[in-house]
Amino acid sequence: MQLLLDSGSGGRASQRLIADIFVRHFDNAILRRMDDAAVLPLHGPAVMSTDGYTVTPLEFPGGNIGTLAVHGTVNDVSMMGARPLYLSCAFILEEGLELELLDRIAASMGEAARRAGVHIVTGDTKVVPRGTCDKMFITTAGLGELIAEPAPSGSLARPGDAVLISGSMGDHGLTVMARREKLSFMSDVASDSAPLNHMVEKLIREVGEIHVLRDPTRGGLATTLNEIAEQSRVSCLVEECAVPVHENVRSGCSLLGIDPLYLANEGKLICILPKERAEKALDVMKNDEFGREAALIGEIVPAEDGRPRVTLRTRMGGTRLLSMLEGAPLPRIC
Repeated sequence: MQLLLDSGSGGRASQRLIADIFVRHFDNAILRRMDDAAVLPLHGPAVMSTDGYTVTPLEFPGGNIGTLAVHGTVNDVSMMGARPLYLSCAFILEEGLELELLDRIAASMGEAARRAGVHIVTGDTKVVPRGTCDKMFITTAGLGELIAEPAPSGSLARPGDAVLISGSMGDHGLTVMARREKLSFMSDVASDSAPLNHMVEKLIREVGEIHVLRDPTRGGLATTLNEIAEQSRVSCLVEECAVPVHENVRSGCSLLGIDPLYLANEGKLICILPKERAEKALDVMKNDEFGREAALIGEIVPAEDGRPRVTLRTRMGGTRLLSMLEGAPLPRIC
């Protein structure tokens, strides 16, 4: 069966779509009230984030647009030192979309939310004519309670800080590209899409002082480190040999002429904190299911001449600048 325009009319067809798919898979006490907005109990300062997801293809090894929407928003709230609690979710759906595909994506979203410990409490659905969107777009907003004091920020990196990452780089970006371009020789790559909120909460509770948390999504590790360096007016020195990259990703990038440090990640984080706390933070990450390959990859150093930069010490012992991504070599990865 395919989606028809009247499923977005606000009438009986809309009610059936919402009840049969969204409420069934996202069910919780707040959503079940079916009001125009949700009344949410919060205690203390709140953190909010919003993001839109337009990935193509809609499904890929390791996830789909629905799990990506849940994980991406959960992680954005978490990076501010907050415990994500609630999500809103708006769908723009193209007429003719297969209802089986929509049901499958909604089911995986519901499971991803339960695994992260968050509730999808309100949302919206629009159906547009054929050709006016690419099958499905999802916009999510996340709300959480601040648990870190002070909140981590890209402006708080300090010279002497250690730079950690929670795992291998480039899995998601290469996976989406391989599936979109039908590159059969890269069938063994899979997205790293995952919720990082439980790991972050352990870091905050057990490690304490954390200056920066950031998930290196679009633009990858290199671009995200440049953003942090500019915000904090510092430089960053990265050891290439310390950055974990799966061998299948490394070989795929080599064949395609792509640097894995610029590829998107959807289940990894950067943690910048005082050097003396780095060992404890690594221990916490490595004991989490999504941090087994965590590594110390570099340090924060003063910005020479007041010009923030990210420098990579290569495997050969030389150095090169890691600049911010220019252009869009991998569109529609999230």
